[in-house]
Amino acid sequence: MLGCTLGSMFQVSVAGGSYQEGLTVLMQGVPSGIYLTEAEIYEALLTRKPGQSELASPRREADVPVIYSGVNAADTMPGFKNANYTNGTPLVVLIPNVDRHFEHIEQYQLTNRTPRPGHASYASYVKYGEWDDSIGAGFFSGRYTSTIVAAGAVARKILKQHGIEVFSYVKEAAGVRAKDVDLETARQKVDTFRRVRREYDPIYQWVFGEGRINPHMRFLHKMAVIAELERDLLEIRETKPVDPKAIRDEHGIHFTMNCPDVDAAFEMEKRILEIRDEGDSSGGLVEVVATGVPAGMGEPVFRKLDGELGRMLSIGAIKAVEVGAGYAVKDMMGSQCNDWMRAKDGVVSFKSNQAGGITGGLTTGQPIVARLAVKPTPTIAKDQETIDKVSLENAALSAVTRRDPTIVARVWPVAEAFMAIILLDHYMMHLGYQALIPRKA
Repeated sequence: MLGCTLGSMFQVSVAGGSYQEGLTVLMQGVPSGIYLTEAEIYEALLTRKPGQSELASPRREADVPVIYSGVNAADTMPGFKNANYTNGTPLVVLIPNVDRHFEHIEQYQLTNRTPRPGHASYASYVKYGEWDDSIGAGFFSGRYTSTIVAAGAVARKILKQHGIEVFSYVKEAAGVRAKDVDLETARQKVDTFRRVRREYDPIYQWVFGEGRINPHMRFLHKMAVIAELERDLLEIRETKPVDPKAIRDEHGIHFTMNCPDVDAAFEMEKRILEIRDEGDSSGGLVEVVATGVPAGMGEPVFRKLDGELGRMLSIGAIKAVEVGAGYAVKDMMGSQCNDWMRAKDGVVSFKSNQAGGITGGLTTGQPIVARLAVKPTPTIAKDQETIDKVSLENAALSAVTRRDPTIVARVWPVAEAFMAIILLDHYMMHLGYQALIPRKA
């Protein structure tokens, strides 16, 4: 299978499937000297994983990552304190699947001859034939996006050390649109959302809070803990009940819908569940932002940065990507679309950001703003017209497998991670190019 690698200086390769043993992400170009633990990667993964609310699939995945290579196993010599720091070799992270029981496999086996409309299950069968990994949609399942989130956690950490922050949130869901808020307020809300989710996540507390997995353990010992987690997962997950109203009153957020407009977040949830109860699914819009990006970053013509961000269409369920004003530019005049500039004391400022922080494929120094259109979940409870993909006879499909009523509530961490991967790749190229420019004495 080709197409599973992204990047030039920071390269990310992914593998695995929904009902395979797990998923893998390999990162090349990770600088040495970065302290990295499974706990901080899991903090990103826990906002994406299923089974945490009515807004997500009931599949119960722990999504506990294991760093397999790329960090020092111990201090390398007396006087050095470099254990668990990246050492410049390829970084590999494993994400084992734990909730793949036979009754769920059987459900897919019984329906796999009749591909889901709106899903890749027909096209993948045509491409790979009878060997297509179609249990749980295999590599075309949303499960694979956990690898992107893991790589994005590493990229975001490196970027933040250089003053670049990447964050994302839900802008619209099931026809309910959040009111506009300034980017700093949005960032603070997202930070609060992450912190609260970590504090209330029973798996984080059981695995990392209680020290069952720590950076000094060997791989096989970590896997033994994950085997114990798989056995006791239901019991562990029920250890800390959540009161959504109390969370809102104390922290000003919705517990599972990461939207800076908390009133809209609760309306989104209500409408999503209404549509689900009708047997259908819904889509929406996520916004992803990067601040602190230096001006002049990007590569012209075929590697323009806004074109690179268009690669976020590679995320399952994303059908459109817009940067800045996006589709709205078709209704603007030049005087409205142009971002006027001023200079004061050697500092350039802009009066607007219709360009989304990118012109000519290069960054302007303004925040990068992109929005992703998320389609409704293909798997629904209503009967759909389809075919038998083996006999090519007409058929009907009644979904019996686990499904998300919407993907919007879980896709924003993927968008955030994907943008961070792209930006780190281009930032590394940018630093290299700038270092070679002759400077006046």
